[in-house]
Amino acid sequence: MNTLAGKTLFITGASRGIGLAIALRAARDGANIAIAAKSAVPNPKLPGTIHSAAAAVEAAGGQALALKCDIREEAEVGAAVAATVERFGGLDILVNNASAIWLKGTLDTPMKRFDLMQQVNSRGSFLCAQKALPHLLKAPNPHILTLAPPPTLAPKWWGPHTGYTLAKMGMSFVTLGLAAEFGPHGVAVNALWPKTVIATDALNMIPGVDVARCRRPEVVADAAHAVLCREARGFSGRFLIDEDVLREAGVTDFTLYAVDPAQPLLPDLFL
Repeated sequence: MNTLAGKTLFITGASRGIGLAIALRAARDGANIAIAAKSAVPNPKLPGTIHSAAAAVEAAGGQALALKCDIREEAEVGAAVAATVERFGGLDILVNNASAIWLKGTLDTPMKRFDLMQQVNSRGSFLCAQKALPHLLKAPNPHILTLAPPPTLAPKWWGPHTGYTLAKMGMSFVTLGLAAEFGPHGVAVNALWPKTVIATDALNMIPGVDVARCRRPEVVADAAHAVLCREARGFSGRFLIDEDVLREAGVTDFTLYAVDPAQPLLPDLFL
């Protein structure tokens, strides 16, 4: 199977960036996409809303459902998943893409920011999975894919920004646990992480990053598509890297993903 035609995806943080790119790749197959994000009205600092994303999904050939949803709120997530199932008749795939970032040291991390990262990243991924799983367990080829790095205890990733590393590793450990619990029931629970820094609005949070040395979000979207098309049973608990996935799928030329193919690429955090 190398198409997501007719599949229903619930994607968090899909109003822009990597989440939107994953939605658009699935839409080209004719998938149904629930776009779950907080951005319902345009923000001059951050382009993209659930409504602009929904329009782009439908223009690409998919069916879209725009859902204003704060994944910190249990009732909102439950209602969004229920609305998705009601509209499309089921749920096949959860993509935990929404994430909060703050790359500062301990003394420069307000507790409000620390709490936001823990609530959105690890808790949000757990909550979305908890609400989606009763429906995923009924699906013929169910997947949970979380945008999280391979787990690491290397101090070089913890020292500079303990709060953010804890939050991202939380997503990784949620993946590990859910894979152990639901992999045996035929749900593919895996993580995907980019080999290079990706040119998204999150770059504004990383000081001194040259966009020319990044790849475009489509590289992650194409890798996610390859993962989500796989047979779910027996494929769980993997920490996948986008470039490795695409090489395995036969991609050899990665220059089309580069913002500027002449520039050396920046490796992503945690790799």
